[in-house]
Amino acid sequence: MRKQIYLDYAATTPIDPEVSREILLYLKEEYGNPSSIYTLGQKSLAAIDEAREKLANFLGCQVSEVIFTGSATEANNLAIFGVIKSLQSKFPEGKPSASYGAGKNQKLHIITSQIEHSSVLEPCQVLEREGVKVTYLPVNREGLLNVSDLDNAIRPETVLVTIMYANNEIGTIQPIQEIGKLLKTKRSNLEDKIYFHSDTVQTVPYLDCNAELLGVDLLTLSAHKIYGPKGVGALFVRERTKIEPLIFGGGHEFGLRSGTENVAGISGFGKAIEKIKDSRLAAGGVASGEPRLGREPRQRREVKRIRKLRDKLIEGILKNIPDSELNGSKIQRLPNNANFSFKGVEGESLIIALDQEGIAASTGSACSEKSLEPSHVLLALGLSEKEALASLRLTLGKYTTEKEVEKVLKVLPKIVERLRKIS
Repeated sequence: MRKQIYLDYAATTPIDPEVSREILLYLKEEYGNPSSIYTLGQKSLAAIDEAREKLANFLGCQVSEVIFTGSATEANNLAIFGVIKSLQSKFPEGKPSASYGAGKNQKLHIITSQIEHSSVLEPCQVLEREGVKVTYLPVNREGLLNVSDLDNAIRPETVLVTIMYANNEIGTIQPIQEIGKLLKTKRSNLEDKIYFHSDTVQTVPYLDCNAELLGVDLLTLSAHKIYGPKGVGALFVRERTKIEPLIFGGGHEFGLRSGTENVAGISGFGKAIEKIKDSRLAAGGVASGEPRLGREPRQRREVKRIRKLRDKLIEGILKNIPDSELNGSKIQRLPNNANFSFKGVEGESLIIALDQEGIAASTGSACSEKSLEPSHVLLALGLSEKEALASLRLTLGKYTTEKEVEKVLKVLPKIVERLRKIS
């Protein structure tokens, strides 16, 4: 059987063998309910506590500030709805207090970007229908937002800013640290906070997600993007952040996420984040987009290896396939991401043809892969609908080899040429 070449690490990652063993332990042997007071249950509770501590160490925060969820999508929803619902319960008509400087008829206001994940955009759209005001910031051709645009968008009634650290489709890294500093200065002029949330799901293996450094109040993580299990995410919630739960019941996760905990998944998440921390970059390129490498040669080698393979992929495709274009910034970009548009080629046909060659890739976000609609991210860059539908995302990871990249560079030009003739 032909070995599959997997180049869709942004959609999900293969599970790490050590993580798999950790999960099996809590599925087969230590299977107690963590709310039970007998020994078997308390072992499960201890596993959750240990995983929470590992995430807290990674984020540089308190253990009580880490909330486990069923996914990153849930974490994003909890962050956005949780903050807004908390303020709406304080101001039943959705009107901010006088300390925001707002007129009595003005509503709560959110700022986000046009290229956020659907799990951020759709909650914002739901809240819009309920009367909350939302500003969707544009990005430039490279997918970067202008911090001055965000500054100008802030109103007296602004209560939440949610901007992703790096985009899941084009890998563009946003200036999160700069935004955090800006919002901190704004907060000093307002009695009530402008809460800052960032979806950091794609950045964990490559950039520094220290919550204090980034200046965030809420931060989203996902296990299955870092060689961990699917079905478990996490939300950092800074102490004293006003937030209400979406799920009610037994008061689990400090009252913010009721439901019996997924012990195996959470434990696996802890192991995955521990492995990332042990071999990760010492400090990510928060401002520059170019990660600053760790002190150990192994750390430097791995990120250099992935970036080198990505650059080989980009250069080879742009050189050997006419009318091909890289989407997003080449510099302010995650080291494992490459996204292209090919004139005269339908993206879905391209994915099927690659799959027939044993190569797994995508047109963009796995969450919207079944949709026939063009990517909202690529449209926001200024691409036409036709260009956006002709896209290909290739994302690399720790198991990607140079031989696999060379195979793609050999096969892809022929596929594109054949599909262009057919169309």
